[in-house]
Amino acid sequence: MRYFFIPLILIFSFLSCENDKEISSIDPVNWEKRRVTIDLSDSLRIGQSYLPVYSEIYSESEHLTINLTATVSLRNINPSESIYLNKAAYYDTKGNLIRTYFDYPIYIKPLETIEIVIDERDTTGGAGANFVFDWTINESLHEPFFEAVMISTIEQLGISFTTQGVTIN
Repeated sequence: MRYFFIPLILIFSFLSCENDKEISSIDPVNWEKRRVTIDLSDSLRIGQSYLPVYSEIYSESEHLTINLTATVSLRNINPSESIYLNKAAYYDTKGNLIRTYFDYPIYIKPLETIEIVIDERDTTGGAGANFVFDWTINESLHEPFFEAVMISTIEQLGISFTTQGVTIN
């Protein structure tokens, strides 16, 4: 009977190692489905926004951190026209590029929100992580709205807070 459980334990160990490799919601298939071509001859405004995101925060001292899950919301606050995001780049505390989620124009429908999730196990961004988004809109529209919600629960402790993006270009 004991020999029956050893292969099961090995299989479960292998599967759990495979799951550890997958962190952060990088789904290029979904981004590709939103891909569009923008006619730059239209009167379009090009801009850039910065959004602070925390994949971990300090607790008690600089030597102890708490990992956070971050939900990054990319929002079109216009009720009647789509907007376009051209790039979503994620940087760590030191300003090094971690990953680019997409590097081509995608659309966001009127009043639609799309998300990027940074998993709690993904601490590559650190306490000073951030996103830079490049976007294109019609001159008469509101800029996209970028917001992040960070959360963690450890035993009976719950932490959550938000940050908002600012236009930098």
